[in-house]
Amino acid sequence: MLPALVRDPARALIDAGNRTGGRLARINLGSFRPYLVTHPDHVQHVLRERAENYERAGDGLFWRPVKRLFGEGILGEGQIWSASRRMLQPMFTAKRVESMIDGMAEAISDAVDELDAPSRVGRPVDIGSEQARIVCRAIMKVLFADKISVPDAMRVVDAQDAIASAVIPRIVVPFAPLSLPMPGDRTFRRAVRIVDEVLVPIVRESRATAEEGDDVISTLWRARTDDGRQLDEQQVRNDTVAMFAATTETTINVLTWLWPHLDEHPEVADRLYEEINRVVGDEPVRREHLGELRYTRMVLDELLRLYPIGWLIPRRAVAADVVGGVEIEAGATVVASPLITQRMSAFWDRPDEFDPERFRPEQVRARHRYAHFPFGGGPHQCLGMYLFYLEAQLIVATMLSRYRFRLRQPGVPGLRLAAALRPRRRVELTLTGTAASAAA
Repeated sequence: MLPALVRDPARALIDAGNRTGGRLARINLGSFRPYLVTHPDHVQHVLRERAENYERAGDGLFWRPVKRLFGEGILGEGQIWSASRRMLQPMFTAKRVESMIDGMAEAISDAVDELDAPSRVGRPVDIGSEQARIVCRAIMKVLFADKISVPDAMRVVDAQDAIASAVIPRIVVPFAPLSLPMPGDRTFRRAVRIVDEVLVPIVRESRATAEEGDDVISTLWRARTDDGRQLDEQQVRNDTVAMFAATTETTINVLTWLWPHLDEHPEVADRLYEEINRVVGDEPVRREHLGELRYTRMVLDELLRLYPIGWLIPRRAVAADVVGGVEIEAGATVVASPLITQRMSAFWDRPDEFDPERFRPEQVRARHRYAHFPFGGGPHQCLGMYLFYLEAQLIVATMLSRYRFRLRQPGVPGLRLAAALRPRRRVELTLTGTAASAAA
């Protein structure tokens, strides 16, 4: 499988999953042979029912490369992970996230205003870059209390993008020791330096005012470990970097895929426009609109099915186990992948087609919970899931209530495998203001 994995990693992994038909299988990567878990029953067993037996090993597949950026903390395992999650979880409860909606809606609206200028003169925009700017404007306000400026946040986003591609050689060849130079290593180190140049001084400066703040960094400085110690600067840095990535990466990347699919499926675009016009009209998008944007939520779920951000979920078996009748030895690597399971014909009809109708409520109820797990599952399920849906709905509704669009290059781009799933080319749009936005 290794040659196919090097040529086109995404297609090779999806094909491997389809060949299993849902049975547990071993992937032959030479000296490294992880177990591939694709059936929703087996995914649930590993991620939820026996989660204590399957640890997110920092020296294992996927985590070893990215750990060089995030260090120990919320993206780790064991006591440090549990302490970080306990400290940060209150910031992502439904009640807390809903309290952010008004501020987030205002920030998104102000950021979208800046698209009026290119739309008036017909100047194309790189929608990936523009969505990064919009997301940063909102997240820096509601989660980081504007301690990180939007230009600085964009520097970090650009560095994240470089890192996401730079780690792929090490993910594809996981048995290569870190001491062995690999393509992308120099880019990775340079990008990590940029992240630290931006965020570490802000982390340090925030310590003095932590008692007064209600943002991520202040919360981390006020937190205490299980034995009562204050976090040191390195762990506050690690969790700040991790939370920055987790709260920006998903929305930026998933929404970049929206526009090519709407262009290819005008009937979906028409339903979105109809719903947004009916629910929002010519008003600013507000908190009370979000519950009515049901089709918008279906579209987001279908995008997450095709392009889950956490596309690879490796675990290491602490003790021997049996999954699907297959014996798993202690220390073995077990890999679940939303990218694979969510595109398998064994569990989805026409899995490569974009069809939001899959997420009608009755279909969701009839489907296995772990046939669609773009945010992972069990104790490690992404804290920011609820935040993503509200923020993404606000962005989509705000943009589609104001603009119609045309792709400069029609067609859905190919899939580029990185730490997150990215288009192989930039997605550029020409925007045209609606009559309502022009009147406003």
